[in-house]
Amino acid sequence: MQQSGNLHTPVAVVSGATKGLGRAIAERFAQAGFDLAVCARTKADLEAMQGYWVEHYPSQTLLTVPADLSQRAEVQHFANTVCSRWKRIDVLVNNAGIFRPGRICDEPEKTLEFLIEVNLYSAYHLTRALLPLMLPHQRGHIFNICSIASILAYPNGGSYTISKFALLGFSKALREELKPYGIRVTAILPGATWSDSWRGVDLPTERLMQADDIARLVWSAYELSPSAVVEEIVVRPQLGDL
Repeated sequence: MQQSGNLHTPVAVVSGATKGLGRAIAERFAQAGFDLAVCARTKADLEAMQGYWVEHYPSQTLLTVPADLSQRAEVQHFANTVCSRWKRIDVLVNNAGIFRPGRICDEPEKTLEFLIEVNLYSAYHLTRALLPLMLPHQRGHIFNICSIASILAYPNGGSYTISKFALLGFSKALREELKPYGIRVTAILPGATWSDSWRGVDLPTERLMQADDIARLVWSAYELSPSAVVEEIVVRPQLGDL
């Protein structure tokens, strides 16, 4: 990051950023001149992303950190690495998450615990660790990537639905707490969107949204004046949920 006097290169932090929604969101901010810090579980994916950045966004810093955000210590390591690089961030996108189908009555033991760790605790602990880089500046924007499952239980949703309802609750509580500090909080609730999890599924393209659709919505919400906040965005495929 380059800083001189009042000049500030904006910084965005995106978890789970090498594929799908996270990757599209990271690219949208890079296109706008942001430096980025990202994490993902697979080191090879991060290395490939770094190579792509060098070619396509040579003026933007990309800090990559391998991290499994189901592990509290690795969440803290990612946060510590960001804090050691920058004294201020402008955007945090809590995108890391995982889907495991199943029914509450017969899903494998520890499914709930694992999904809560990935889909809720990672956002909770990462946000708490990085807020000191926002609070002194009295501005910033936090995006929590929730799901249609945050408001609508569906068959075979099981503990995934529970974890996403909880993430929306976290978003609401966080928004209330941060109002006086000029920090905006937006929950994104997308329906079915193309990602690696849909690879191999025989569906027409128009049945799912594109990752860039969600990235555009995130950017549009960020671009509003500091006196306005989009609290929640619900977006579904035009032809309805799957």
